[in-house]
Amino acid sequence: MAMKFWRENVWAAVALTLIRIYLGWQWIEAGWHKLTGSETFSAAGFLKNAIANPIADKATKEAIFPTYTAFLENFALPNVKIINFLIPLGEFLVGLGLIVGGLTAAAAFFGLLMNFLFLFAGTLSTNPWLLLIGVIVFIGGANAGKFGLDYYLLPWIRKGWAALAKKRSANRTTAA
Repeated sequence: MAMKFWRENVWAAVALTLIRIYLGWQWIEAGWHKLTGSETFSAAGFLKNAIANPIADKATKEAIFPTYTAFLENFALPNVKIINFLIPLGEFLVGLGLIVGGLTAAAAFFGLLMNFLFLFAGTLSTNPWLLLIGVIVFIGGANAGKFGLDYYLLPWIRKGWAALAKKRSANRTTAA
């Protein structure tokens, strides 16, 4: 019942619109600051700290997320130039998608993914709050973008997807 409300009710769509715009503003502001700040953004210090001080179980003093720490050490840090590009751009695009209501569920998903990655690295900041709000928007699905670009974009995507599926089906029957 509650899921149906968030996914189909017009008043839920209004609430989700306000929530997604707030959430989008938080993301776009973070990304824009990193893209246009007076200092060049670098994740190197953040990554080095996350590797040196992983989230650990206080009793055993062992890393709770050893595979994530290994990922940071063996992939993210050696490729920090790519990370320095992807983080600000990702934050900005998630914010833009949420604000304009375009591909809203995808934007919410990638925002949630970034929140989890930051949390795994030991950064609390606003991540739990943004994570909670992001889950609400993600649960709303297409209804979260009802008053945004998704109103026009999703039917167009569905139509194109159906045409592609029909074309593939026709190709399979002629090939057999």
